[in-house]
Amino acid sequence: MPELAEVEFFRKRWHQAAVGERVATVLTHDRKRLLRGLNLPQFHRALTGAQLESSHAAAKQMAFRFSGDVWLGIHLGMSGELKVEALGYSPGKHDHLVLVTEGHTLVFTDPRMFGRIEFHVGSDVPHWWKRLAPPILSPAFTVAAVTQFLTRRGRAPIKAVLLMQERFPGVGNWMADEILWRSSIHPARRAGTLQPEEIRTLWRECRTVCRQAFAAVAGRGDTLPANLNVGIPDTWLFNHRWRRGGRCPKSGRPLAHATIGGRTTCWSPARQKLK
Repeated sequence: MPELAEVEFFRKRWHQAAVGERVATVLTHDRKRLLRGLNLPQFHRALTGAQLESSHAAAKQMAFRFSGDVWLGIHLGMSGELKVEALGYSPGKHDHLVLVTEGHTLVFTDPRMFGRIEFHVGSDVPHWWKRLAPPILSPAFTVAAVTQFLTRRGRAPIKAVLLMQERFPGVGNWMADEILWRSSIHPARRAGTLQPEEIRTLWRECRTVCRQAFAAVAGRGDTLPANLNVGIPDTWLFNHRWRRGGRCPKSGRPLAHATIGGRTTCWSPARQKLK
């Protein structure tokens, strides 16, 4: 499932290609569940002729703002991707939204259809954007806020808690494993058993992993890497977690895998001991 940095990568892909361009044609797979709840005639009318002015990424969602106070929201789900194709591109069966601009074809493709498309017209911020939790790199993400959240969910495994979007927006499976590995916290630890110094370490590594993931996956500033994840160094758990016979890049000892909190999880038994 695309996570925080991957979402930013895909936002940049569309934005850099087509910002300032007008939409000439809107193509949709009208009966697909990604478009559920949309007024499709209004959706087509509002986007046709509108100019892409700005875009934003937050948590696991994107918002593209067009002229005329038109908002387009995209949640990538588990398998979604934003692509940029040449003019004349012929949409495939998994291309559920296609925007043909003056110079490009913008494609939202989602084979498993767990993604979602949102739409809003108006100068006010749409509810589906306002309801997102404060970003991990924002001042609102404090040690006190994390401590309170862990206390309220004290019986849950910390791996499961890190995946809760109402406090850790944008964190998914690989980022949660990376954060816990760097924090030397076993993923099955009950959230309520973490001590104050461990919580502070967890808070710090949440911010560090998010910041470094943005740079490695989504690039710095306006620079967009050619491919996802090409810049992640071997000092991260990420590059070892699913290798056959994978070993911890810090200890050199074998990695372990299990289902924790309903998600496949990787950790280093040499570093992350279950107290």
